[in-house]
Amino acid sequence: MQPRAYAVFHLNLAFSSIAEEARPEVVQRCYHPLLDLVESVGLPLGIELTGWTLERVLEIDPAWVERFSGLIQAGRCELIGSGRTQLIGPLVPYSVNVWNQRLGMETYERLLGIRPRIALVNEMAFSSSLVDLYQEAGYEGFIMDRDNVRLALGIEGRPVGDAPTHAEGPGGAVLPVLWSDSILFQKLQHFAHGDIRQSDYLDYLHGRIESGEELLPLYMNDAEVFDYRPGRFGSESRLHPEGEWQRIERLFAAATEQEGLEWCSPSQALASTSERRESSLVSPAHPIPVKKQAKYNLGRWAVTGRNDTWINSMCHRMARHLETNGSENSDHWRRICELWATDLRTHITEERWEQARHDLIELAQELGLSLEYPLSVPAGGQAEFQGDGGIEVTRDSEGILLNIDTDTMRLVLNIRRGLTIHSLGFASDGFTPVVGTIPHGFFSSIELGADFYSGGVVVELAEGHRRITDLEWVEPTYEQIGNELRIHAEISTSLGPISKTISLAKGSESIRLGYQFPGWERPLGTIRIGTITLLPGAFSGPIGFQCSNGGSRREVFVIDGPIDHARATSSLISSTAGVGATDGSIIMGDGRSGINASWNPGDGAVLPMLSHTPSHPEALTRLFFSLQELDDTTRPGGPVGSFSVMIRSNP
Repeated sequence: MQPRAYAVFHLNLAFSSIAEEARPEVVQRCYHPLLDLVESVGLPLGIELTGWTLERVLEIDPAWVERFSGLIQAGRCELIGSGRTQLIGPLVPYSVNVWNQRLGMETYERLLGIRPRIALVNEMAFSSSLVDLYQEAGYEGFIMDRDNVRLALGIEGRPVGDAPTHAEGPGGAVLPVLWSDSILFQKLQHFAHGDIRQSDYLDYLHGRIESGEELLPLYMNDAEVFDYRPGRFGSESRLHPEGEWQRIERLFAAATEQEGLEWCSPSQALASTSERRESSLVSPAHPIPVKKQAKYNLGRWAVTGRNDTWINSMCHRMARHLETNGSENSDHWRRICELWATDLRTHITEERWEQARHDLIELAQELGLSLEYPLSVPAGGQAEFQGDGGIEVTRDSEGILLNIDTDTMRLVLNIRRGLTIHSLGFASDGFTPVVGTIPHGFFSSIELGADFYSGGVVVELAEGHRRITDLEWVEPTYEQIGNELRIHAEISTSLGPISKTISLAKGSESIRLGYQFPGWERPLGTIRIGTITLLPGAFSGPIGFQCSNGGSRREVFVIDGPIDHARATSSLISSTAGVGATDGSIIMGDGRSGINASWNPGDGAVLPMLSHTPSHPEALTRLFFSLQELDDTTRPGGPVGSFSVMIRSNP
């Protein structure tokens, strides 16, 4: 069968390292040559851009929009949609995703007279919930990175043609998926920049076709990387003197002639699959696959940058306010979508960051919302607990463990280790401890030869390779407000104090863990807090977890193998994966007993990460909450956030 090829170019004037004054140059050097390619070679290319970018191009160069519209109407290229702004769907609430698609569709229809049929997953950051969202928005299919889905599904060793053709959402939606290929598009970039020869590219392409590939995504990435460089990175290649768009045209012509390629539009490619294979595209180890290599993971837009945690927290705060008030104010939702744009969270220029801060503060004040961040540190309370009979507090004979008993809960805290949780059990589970500390020596493998605490803090600094923890001897203080008891401790560190508060109430099967870092400035490193370690013996069946990743329903994962979201991929990239948990909760357990961890993302938009290590006599399963990760976008400075998580029984 004759091999077929398709390509999609992604246009983004909000690209983090493009200064506002450089946008006209980008339109001239990148966007017009793209349309030249459509007109001169006659390739039915897909062109994807957000509603925001489309409006900016219209302001800069109305002729380009008119030209693009004419080519679409003539069927010579195809509009690919993504939304009002480029945001990470699995990291934002369902309401924001809905408005982002609604506003995007309105812009496409108003300026181009058409609604796109296919969506491109922003930054290829995919969750199953996006399938439901895209169907609700009126899309007939979507584009996703194949390489990372194959990794998530554990099918890297199988032919690429074995990948699923359709994806399922938690709400029952099923949509066909059009695949992008990271290696193919990077090969084209390398040739255009002069890093590899044309023969090298063609040999690689020939090998892919010889292996049996019949449908080839030759390019699905940025248009702004050809004949333009922002000039902000030392590793940027020089512009090729031949002209990089000219090199692409030459390469496409050579590939078409040598391999007999038949070009098709993205919609034609989407409809060309004869065999239907439906599947989830995610797994517990990779719940949100992301584009390209491992440095691109969810942490990149969640807890890195100049202060992703702060801007995400404030965006959550504003979105929840609009949700609570049932707001249909499209201007407010538009501004929130724009503040959630990916490009404010990576290599953004100082000027654009300050403008984003100004815009965020202005909207929050307009909505009458508090700008307090982080939350205030609570008072220390009394040195001794003055019990009223409903809560009993005692110490063990050696003064290491603090026992707190109520009629609904048994909680044991380790005074020697910074009030970490030694054990926690609820009445609904017969007081069987479900969360706590697994002591050194429990596991037979020396790789797990350590104490595994719950409720702790671990800060790792790139500079000096230092680690700071809260595992110090503390003397707690107590404060009782009504039925609630608050146990407080403060740990001194070289970066400032760590303030911890454990709260519980009579008659409630829940505790709250609170963390503040008064006086801290964000370091160059990682900050992981509130670790929940599930105790062996508490669960009789397979353990799983549930959370919302940008949709209206929870996604359910049954753990069937190792998970290590917090694994560093290099000395510069501190994590591999994570979950969105966009409604601020994660349920973990075996379906009969378990725990529900919940928090307010508007106070602290953390990145939850899980680990599961099969071992003997039982597996080690843990949940972490990250306030900060390390990657190439991380910049120190600004306040460290605070975080408060409630742990309750979920039978």
